[in-house]
Amino acid sequence: MEYYSEHISKLIEELGHLPGIGSKSAQRLAFHMINLPVEQVEHLTQTIMDARRNVRYCKECFTITDRDVCPICSSEKRDHRTIMVVENPRDLAAYEKTGQYKGVYHVLHGAISPMLGVGPNDIKLKELLVRLQGDVDEVIVATNSSLEGEATAMYISRLIKPTGIKITRIASGVPVGGDLEYIDEVTLLRALEGRNEL
Repeated sequence: MEYYSEHISKLIEELGHLPGIGSKSAQRLAFHMINLPVEQVEHLTQTIMDARRNVRYCKECFTITDRDVCPICSSEKRDHRTIMVVENPRDLAAYEKTGQYKGVYHVLHGAISPMLGVGPNDIKLKELLVRLQGDVDEVIVATNSSLEGEATAMYISRLIKPTGIKITRIASGVPVGGDLEYIDEVTLLRALEGRNEL
């Protein structure tokens, strides 16, 4: 049974297709938008259309940007000899929020996942290898510690080791504030293996 008119139901349905938006959130967003002034809805619509038309991949690192080369890759203050490999632009943003990493990035746009039919040719690995032909000292692999992220890290490691470029993997382990009794064995083992001297 339909609770709302066709236009409202269609709006809720479309919003529900967005990642992380369930039916209740879609409903809340739809009602919020309907109650906005028309000018505000038009501005939102125009902003979405402008972003869709103008945002593209950086020609160097493949993050999303509205320029040919993103602000990070075009910055002379960054260390272009250190490349951190991440799975998606959200991971890049997470590292940038720390304000501590001064190198550049390479965004893969995914991870190797044979179960999902995603192979090495389906992510930006060839583009990474092209970048490594330049002057690079270190590649930091910062893929997720999921099965797919680990498989991707191992694959990248095997590709890069023969070049002589230093390759490192981000540490993983116990989160700050985490109680040891609630942490899985693999995470605990990683924390043990990645321990530092005090």
